[in-house]
Amino acid sequence: MSMSEEKNPIPFGEPMDYPVLDKISAPEDLRKLPESSLPELARELRHFIVDSVSKTGGHLSSSLGAVELAIALHYVFNTPYDRIVWDVGHQAYAHKILTGRREGMAKLRQLGGISGFPKRSESEYDAFGTAHSSTSISAALGMAVAAHLAGERDRWAIAVIGDGALTGGMAIEALNDAGVWKKGVKLLVIVNDNDCSISPPAGALSKNLAKIVSTRAFNCAREISKRVLKPVPHLWEVAKLMERQTIGFFSPQAALFSTFDLNYYGPVDGHDIFALVEVLKNLRQMDCPMVLHTATIKGKGYAFAEADPTLYHGVSPFNPKVGIIKSGKPSAPTYTQIFSRWVNSMAARDHRLYAITPAMREGSGLVEFEKNFPERYRDVAIAEQHAVTYAAGLACGGLKPVVAIYSTFLQRALDQLIHDVALQNLPVMFAVDRGGIVGADGATHQGVFDIAELRSVPNMTVMTPSNERETRLLLNTAFAMDTPAAVRYPRGKGPGTDPGEDFETVEIGRALKRRTGTRTAFLGFGSMTNALEKAAQNLDGTLWDMRFVKPIDREAVIEAARTHDLIVTAEEGVLAGGAGDAVMEVIAEAGLTTPVLCFGIPDEFIEQGTQAEIYEMLGLTPEAIEAKVVERLAQLS
Repeated sequence: MSMSEEKNPIPFGEPMDYPVLDKISAPEDLRKLPESSLPELARELRHFIVDSVSKTGGHLSSSLGAVELAIALHYVFNTPYDRIVWDVGHQAYAHKILTGRREGMAKLRQLGGISGFPKRSESEYDAFGTAHSSTSISAALGMAVAAHLAGERDRWAIAVIGDGALTGGMAIEALNDAGVWKKGVKLLVIVNDNDCSISPPAGALSKNLAKIVSTRAFNCAREISKRVLKPVPHLWEVAKLMERQTIGFFSPQAALFSTFDLNYYGPVDGHDIFALVEVLKNLRQMDCPMVLHTATIKGKGYAFAEADPTLYHGVSPFNPKVGIIKSGKPSAPTYTQIFSRWVNSMAARDHRLYAITPAMREGSGLVEFEKNFPERYRDVAIAEQHAVTYAAGLACGGLKPVVAIYSTFLQRALDQLIHDVALQNLPVMFAVDRGGIVGADGATHQGVFDIAELRSVPNMTVMTPSNERETRLLLNTAFAMDTPAAVRYPRGKGPGTDPGEDFETVEIGRALKRRTGTRTAFLGFGSMTNALEKAAQNLDGTLWDMRFVKPIDREAVIEAARTHDLIVTAEEGVLAGGAGDAVMEVIAEAGLTTPVLCFGIPDEFIEQGTQAEIYEMLGLTPEAIEAKVVERLAQLS
């Protein structure tokens, strides 16, 4: 089937038999099928994915776009001996189903269920764990070189990377290195262009060119010409130029990869299963690093997802018959929406504000900002390191940049934050979204390291608002500073306070005492302040909303230590090096011996589940905290 054709439209939302899919429990079953069965398999896979994800939620658009590609790869290559690395992994659901995890899809991204991303501990077919972008080419190149050195001459490593992930600097670095390796290193980079940023193939000549240049005869001729002409530098350069110009005439994208001295094939219709299989069979006969460009459609086969692939990128459960229905009822704002309203109102007030996001416009709440202030907005694509140093340059030029970034992605730019921002004490503000437990995306996306990372950096101010109002106040405060600052807020909604629309600030490093009590002092950082409130009330304890991790309110900590029998800290971040450690450091420096009980994330990676399930599992619910405090108080008595 071609990209534009869809035979036998799938009745989504209706029961369906899976006569071909039922025969497959592993890729070796797939490889027994005749090629003529593959289009029907693709149709059944799409229906199964939509039906399954509509019940569990998950990443839909990208996986629908990669159905034929997943089938063709497992059909042609000898997986798991040949290894496939799916960049990010949003598009890997068909891969999971074909590799024995069809039943597991019923608990996709749920506590105790299978991951939404490739995961080495989950399946031997998941060659490399992915979830952060642009890592696939580096990993696959390493695998290919290792196979070459081990004498495994027939073993392939395949990186499947989207055109979006290709914007990440790490992917470009890997391509630069891959071009150095030649004969014997079996690396295939598949650029899965699913965002129409590169023109799809057009015309019979262009369609057939990939088949022609991927044949063994063509590549033998290419190798012979290299051996004959390379000793004559001038002739060899002319020959290379002629080849690049010929292929580039039909496929301008080839120029990028030829710059890295990588053989390029494509573009190929990524939904034409027969063309994919033919080209992959040809390429499997080769013996060097190469690039195959496929053009696909996000949401392919499901009309709602094709029409709005962004809406259907990551979905909650929905009715597949009617698609996602947006509620018209007003609801309490999320922390992201509070930031969105703040950044727009502050930009209207201060022309120096410049907002930056690394490819998370919707997720970080900058859609309206782009419309309202297009000249002061930049999506730098999947390039967190560049985003931070770009912000540093803007700050040198007199602007007040705001980097809106998820906690889990800020990890990728820690060196730039230290070297380019903090060391030079530049006024860059970081709006750190998804700080803490995020839920279904699991260990790769839990935003639990930022507090420990940021509080160790000189010149940084780190703020942890506990509710909607505090978020607005601390955003105002961070922007008013002339030094680096981060405001770290959680995923989802807060307790329901009115954030306000003013521009009031708070004193730097000053905690807010919410309640005065006896015996136990509860020191809350961010969202965990609300979890401590019930225990403080029930146990007649003192409650501080600490607001700042750095500089920490030393006076509040010392007062708490001198006037209470026990100090309790709570944070939605790792305990090692976190806010609780900051409290204990102050107590130790003051020569006090008041015991401290710290709640937070233990020294382990936290897998997927709902936020509520994970809080329960980690003992971070108000009830669990209270029970632990009562136990400790009894020990002290």
